[in-house]
Amino acid sequence: MKPRIDGNERYIRMTTEPVSRLIPTLAVPTIISMLVTSLYNMADTYFVGKINTSATGAVGIVFSLMTLIQVLGMTLGVGSGSYIARLLGQKDTERATAAVSTAFFAALLCGLLITVPGEIFLTQFMRLLGSTETILPYAKAYGGWILLGAPYMAASFVMNVGLRSEGSAVLAMVGIASGAVLNIALDPIFIFVFGMGIAGAALATILSRLVGFLILLSHYMHRRSALRIRLSSVASSGAMYKEILRSGTPTLLRQSLASISSIALNTAAGVYGDAAVAGMSVVTRLMVFMSSIIIGFGQGFQPVAAFNYMAGRKDRVHEAFWFAVKTGTIILCIFSVTTEIFASQMIRLFRDDPDVIRIGAIALRLQSMSLPLTAFIVISNMMFQYIGKPAKASVLALSRQGLVFIPALMISSALFGLTGVEMSQALADGITFLIAIPLTMGTLRSLRQSGREASSA
Repeated sequence: MKPRIDGNERYIRMTTEPVSRLIPTLAVPTIISMLVTSLYNMADTYFVGKINTSATGAVGIVFSLMTLIQVLGMTLGVGSGSYIARLLGQKDTERATAAVSTAFFAALLCGLLITVPGEIFLTQFMRLLGSTETILPYAKAYGGWILLGAPYMAASFVMNVGLRSEGSAVLAMVGIASGAVLNIALDPIFIFVFGMGIAGAALATILSRLVGFLILLSHYMHRRSALRIRLSSVASSGAMYKEILRSGTPTLLRQSLASISSIALNTAAGVYGDAAVAGMSVVTRLMVFMSSIIIGFGQGFQPVAAFNYMAGRKDRVHEAFWFAVKTGTIILCIFSVTTEIFASQMIRLFRDDPDVIRIGAIALRLQSMSLPLTAFIVISNMMFQYIGKPAKASVLALSRQGLVFIPALMISSALFGLTGVEMSQALADGITFLIAIPLTMGTLRSLRQSGREASSA
């Protein structure tokens, strides 16, 4: 393990190293973490797809639950992470430690508040998430186990984001990657060797996430992180919670609407049978996997933006933004073309059912058409969040995940039936891109002007 970089070295690196080298250095381990995280669900979808179509649909239903857990973890993680990056930019390590400790224990408690009522009202919960009667037994078998892991799964997101926010992306990657590799190994053993079926996939997931949680926690306990997680450091006043929630609100809104949108999508697809639910479930997994590239790249950009904004180097924020957008767009264009060509083969990999393949391939091709636009949307949202402009971040977050998507889904499905369901996300992405342009350009002009004034001073 490399020796830990001290605060001064980290500050100098973040504010002076060329962004074309700094962002990829931070982004690559983060991208790997994001890809590996999506592999948790991809692995379950792949192996569960060997059971039947209803089981495949159940994974999509419970994905909404996992999104809900992620809502809590990422809200507290990004909220504290944004604050941590700005505090470290001001060389205030003690308050940064209080921020990560407060968010960590809050995530454990919030996760528990999902577990208890979720287990008590499991049947009703799975129906609420969009389960059909034929999918319900599989959804209960899968979701019942996932609920048990909610507390430490939520807390893992906090630690992961905290490590990335201090510039320790490799440490974050180690914890996430270790759990994912274990999950992929355990899935076929529990599902087929032990004959546990879909419940085995869920057990493999929560055990592997527990291992990842313990590895992430060890970084804070054994001083590999610049910060600590201590119960004694948890804030007793409301100011810390207010700051975390202020920065985390865009994520809360975005992720909450993502969960609601997922439920709405499952419900709309369920009208056309289990094959439609399964097909859209596979498409969602594939799009999450591809989108994780730009999200990971954006998360490599975020600490650079926060450090330099607080250090008065707004010219570097402007430069870093365009570098991240251009690079991300190129990568997503490559993915888009590949997906257009091999859509049917990609769906077949997860479920070899003619109806699932037909429905999924159309939806995947339509969504891949708008994929390159998401680079500008995502990087803009992340910039706003980490330079302390939560209102603008919230507008973009709300637009893509709910305010645009849900009406697009309702209107297009009413007009075009199943085809409308398949095209709804692409339509929402296109409209959100048009919203993002004027919202972002004003901030970029301000950053560029501030940079010019600082250079001439």
